[in-house]
Amino acid sequence: MTQPPGIPAGMAPLATAGQRFLARLLDTLILGVIWTLALTATGALKSAMDDPKDPDVAKSALSAVITFIVYFAYEGFMLARDGQTLGKKAARIRVAMLADGDVPGAKGWTRAAVYALPGVAQPIAIGPLFWLLNSLWLLWDKPFHQCLHDRAAKTVVVEAR
Repeated sequence: MTQPPGIPAGMAPLATAGQRFLARLLDTLILGVIWTLALTATGALKSAMDDPKDPDVAKSALSAVITFIVYFAYEGFMLARDGQTLGKKAARIRVAMLADGDVPGAKGWTRAAVYALPGVAQPIAIGPLFWLLNSLWLLWDKPFHQCLHDRAAKTVVVEAR
């Protein structure tokens, strides 16, 4: 596969949309575990099971805030450290700085913030709408197939070598 112009010489090929989808799917399973733990810790899960027609909205909202802050910490730490979340490791891809292919370092936190923190607005539907737009962005972004969180951090997703 020919690299698009602007990719530094020697950088690994860009990851495919399929690889990125697989990685995000696996990381979403981790997000689901965090969500379940947050729902349990706040009592929102018990509240919803006790009275499904009248769940405790405040506890559910607190659970969302906890979930996305913890997920932000997970994603930020993993990307800053080596450019890979557990999902990316399994899909054999990594996040790289567009300028030089290096591990994102501090920019991993920027990327994680733009991806995860809008989820805090989930109770008012802004989070899920942003996530959908953000995730689909790579399908029409040229030439680097970046999502909005990639653009904010000036990163690309490449195959891991």
